[in-house]
Amino acid sequence: MLTKLTALPNIGKAIASDLHAIGICSPADIKGVDALNIFNDLKAVMGHRHDPCVYYTLLSVKHFMDSGESLPWWKFTTKGKADLALNRRSKS
Repeated sequence: MLTKLTALPNIGKAIASDLHAIGICSPADIKGVDALNIFNDLKAVMGHRHDPCVYYTLLSVKHFMDSGESLPWWKFTTKGKADLALNRRSKS
């Protein structure tokens, strides 16, 4: 059982610190939470939109939590770009 965010694939100290700021302190806190909601919550707390690569990283973590398979964050670039484009269109 993973207990630290930095034990998750692609999560380093900086992203772990940002996640702590929005109340996500352990891998269990991520389970079942939509990656796009986390990404948007980070924007609200940090005062700026994070680089899209952060969203791709969150998608890789969700994939790992759902399947146990660790993949590099860039494998989620295509899906992430599509999700972010849809999210932008739905807000306009």
